[in-house]
Amino acid sequence: MRSYLDFEKPVAEVDAKAEELKALTDADTSPAIREEVVRLEGKAAETLAALYAGLTPWQKTQVARHPQRPHALDYIAGMITDFTLFAGDRKFAEDEAIVGGLGRFRGESVCIIGHEKGSSTEARLKHNFGMARPEGYRKAVRLMDMADRFDLPVIALVDTPGAYPGIGAEERGQAEAIARSTDACLALGVPNVAVVIGEGGSGGAIAIATANRVLMLQNSIYSVISPEGAASILWRDTAKAQEAATNMKITAEDLLRFGVIDKIVPEPVGGAHRNPAATIAAAADAIAVAFTELGRLDRETLRRQRRDKFLAIGRAVG
Repeated sequence: MRSYLDFEKPVAEVDAKAEELKALTDADTSPAIREEVVRLEGKAAETLAALYAGLTPWQKTQVARHPQRPHALDYIAGMITDFTLFAGDRKFAEDEAIVGGLGRFRGESVCIIGHEKGSSTEARLKHNFGMARPEGYRKAVRLMDMADRFDLPVIALVDTPGAYPGIGAEERGQAEAIARSTDACLALGVPNVAVVIGEGGSGGAIAIATANRVLMLQNSIYSVISPEGAASILWRDTAKAQEAATNMKITAEDLLRFGVIDKIVPEPVGGAHRNPAATIAAAADAIAVAFTELGRLDRETLRRQRRDKFLAIGRAVG
């Protein structure tokens, strides 16, 4: 059953009317009813397109967090073949907030790492809502070291509100684990491409997103803190999250303009959750283009290009 966001209420109302009439067509195949259903479906599509043509940063935040939005495991299933899941950091435990392993992307062997939020209540609890603990980042480092050793390109799928802030995670070295994962990204001598598929939150995101190419889905968000967190710090009022979202410049368009990301991957009208297959295919195409460009570079050039890219972020121009 489709879940509607608050600002999609006009579309929900039209869709509900269309569904009511569709139910009537089972008993009454009147041409007039069929025509009315078609008219309502057209109106719903037009309303949806109009809404998504002018989304505010806060509305994009809502879309990025939509519970039916495709997650990392959906992307892996849709674009990776012969996938083998790896588990554990060889130090403490398995953290299922980060999933990763080896597989084939369009016939070529790759390493893939991603945050997984889960698509059901049980899965969300299992994956800790995509908030990784230190062992998750240490698993990511283990995978990146293996990819570098065997000359395998790396794909990172970013979708997290941030690293897990629990006491246990801090006691086991959360900040150090994030720093080492970021360093592992920078040290790679193979191409790495990161795609922000939902939320890109703080160090929890950058730990696997320090890549030669950073792509971002059209309705995703990427920032050092959530809008709610920023509102809490700046105004001591989480109700001002909408204002924070606008001022923080967290949308793909803003981040492309500032040079934080390299490319925006378009989503279907109504967001990725309305057509996951098309979204995954578009992301795969963008990844393939990036790998083709990066495949021409040697190991040292890849490291230098990645380092220079991130050092240039925020540098004054003029």
